Amino acid sequence: MRAFVDFLRSNAPWLAAGFLLTLLSSFGQTFFISIFSGQIRTAFDLSSGQWGSLYGAATFTSAMAMLYVGGLADRFRVRQLGLTVMLLLALACLVMSRVSSLAGLAAVIFALRLTGQGMMSHTAMVAMARWFVATRGRAVATASLGFAVGEAVLPLGFVLLLTRFDWRGLWLLAMALVLAAIPLLLLLLRRERTPQSFAGESQATGLQGRDWTRGEVLRHPLFWAMVPAILAPAMWSTAFFFHQAHIASVKGWSHLQLVQLFPLFTVSAVGCLMLSGWLVDRYGAGRVATLYLLPAALGYWVLALASSPLSAAPGVMLLGATQGMNSTVGSTFWPEFFGTRHIGKIRSMIVAVMVLGTAIGPMLSGLLIDAGIDFPHQGYGVGLYFIAAAALAAAGIGRVRRIAATSGA
Repeated sequence: MRAFVDFLRSNAPWLAAGFLLTLLSSFGQTFFISIFSGQIRTAFDLSSGQWGSLYGAATFTSAMAMLYVGGLADRFRVRQLGLTVMLLLALACLVMSRVSSLAGLAAVIFALRLTGQGMMSHTAMVAMARWFVATRGRAVATASLGFAVGEAVLPLGFVLLLTRFDWRGLWLLAMALVLAAIPLLLLLLRRERTPQSFAGESQATGLQGRDWTRGEVLRHPLFWAMVPAILAPAMWSTAFFFHQAHIASVKGWSHLQLVQLFPLFTVSAVGCLMLSGWLVDRYGAGRVATLYLLPAALGYWVLALASSPLSAAPGVMLLGATQGMNSTVGSTFWPEFFGTRHIGKIRSMIVAVMVLGTAIGPMLSGLLIDAGIDFPHQGYGVGLYFIAAAALAAAGIGRVRRIAATSGA
């Protein structure tokens, strides 16, 4: 414990900058945007399937854009890139408060997803992966607390504000919060961790003692074995938050009753986030990656069976457990296996897959809802998918380890 406190103290500015970026990414995350789903559907006369399809298409486009803009994290300091992305996110929040057409809605969802969920979180995680090596797991876990705090505080706070204020005005509040955080980021990063931020001497190698390019990773079997695991939390956690109003309605609960469970999600996510950071530093991201999807599998089954908010609470906590570990594993696995020299481009590809999952999840689940299969009942199949993805990841990692052991690498 003392070692961890010393770690926090000696690296406070950089860890705080990562935390701030992940927290502000909330304004482009599904759990925040979906707070306003009911108001948006009413304003634009959309069904669940139509809204999910529009959201999915805009998110898919942002995933494709990440393949091109994600590499900027290899070229620019966090101070410069973070400032630019924050300004663009604030602009997207402003436009969201005034949007009046379906085309405009699709464009602003694209902007929120690309700047918020995509580049804000990508910049933070690339920085942690490069700035830290031996303590990378703890650094990623600490910075990722911003995700958890956003999930715990913002939905509950903004749902309460919705009872008194117009939804468009709340997007102006989101813009103000982003702009207010800019001076703090610049203060925290007045001196970056290395003289040139991403200096060559800070690189760490991966498999076979070398740095892998994005093209090489794309051709490696391990990448494809991990794709279902990357997609799983992205697809279904996003769908869960996206259809929160629908879930409450189907279960016969108020929206506020369901949202009140979200802090339990956060408590579980934070606990497993910090635990997984320690486990990754001690045992490696590969070992944790074989197990972290299993709690969510059980969680979706619990939610499918739940008849009251109280009985749903364990399921929500199990979803949080996987989400917390996913934040750590998703940002430490790739530098561990493929090095950090090209981690910006590599991770942009991973983020693109993840964002693609966040596009597929709401769209697929929305279409199933329109077809008469409500989200809680979808949970039975979702749980099986998580188990299959975990098994495939374990097989891929095991194969790489056997080859490495045989070759002596």
